[in-house]
Amino acid sequence: MNRFEEIETFVQTVNAGSFTAAAGQLGIAKSVVSRRVQELEKRLGVQLMIRSTRQLSLTDEGQVLYDKAVGLLNDWEQTESLVGHQQASLQGTLRLALPVSFGLLKVGPVITSFLKKHPGVSVDIDFSDRKVDLIAEGFDLAVRIDNMPDSSLIARKITPITFCAAASPDYLHTHGSPSSIEELKHHSELRFGLRDRKSWQYTDPSGNSGELELASTIRATSGEFLRDAAISGHGIVILPRFIAEAALTSGALTEILPDYRWQALNAYALYPASKHVPLRLRKLIDHLVDCCS
Repeated sequence: MNRFEEIETFVQTVNAGSFTAAAGQLGIAKSVVSRRVQELEKRLGVQLMIRSTRQLSLTDEGQVLYDKAVGLLNDWEQTESLVGHQQASLQGTLRLALPVSFGLLKVGPVITSFLKKHPGVSVDIDFSDRKVDLIAEGFDLAVRIDNMPDSSLIARKITPITFCAAASPDYLHTHGSPSSIEELKHHSELRFGLRDRKSWQYTDPSGNSGELELASTIRATSGEFLRDAAISGHGIVILPRFIAEAALTSGALTEILPDYRWQALNAYALYPASKHVPLRLRKLIDHLVDCCS
């Protein structure tokens, strides 16, 4: 039983003046029109129409239903039009899940520039390094730094994330500046606590690959805290370059083994698979790729 079809058929029949005319306008058989009206009457427990060989007339109950139904159908058409307009235009709200450091330092400014260009769009942002469940929690988009995106989601690469090893000039003056991986092994690491691995993969200047594991004196889930701890002379840190770059430029940190390459990751825009991706989401992803790559 489809209540919407019953009501729509009833209204169309009244407007057309007969079952035959309504069937032609709806593109269905006359018997289907008659059955839908009969099912509507049976469900409501009232007679809605008085049928004769020449015309249809409404009972009092039928007139009340018709007047209400016309308004409801008009409201529904307007709602469909509004939703379709938002789907095809840059209007509406986007729920975003962003990693804290990359979200604040890199993605945040891109989003604010997007909103200036498209004032009809609003955003609801969750800054967190946890892996959110986009579908269960109702997010439109998550930005995630990983080496392998979630295969159940659509993933679009935003930008590579490169790493660097660094320490403060005072620390290197006191403990010595390592010139090789073997010398680096004698130092302590300020370690990011959410990493799955304790070791770091690297490629030396000759193209040889290796793996390094350092003892850690401080573990934390904030890259900014680890950067500041390194600036204060507490040890060596291996960080995404976007977190360390300002301190490297100012001289607060000195890069160690700059000719070595540490295993890189990628930042991805992840969103649920759907046949109808809103235009506002597609445009935001395009903007992220254009501005961050």
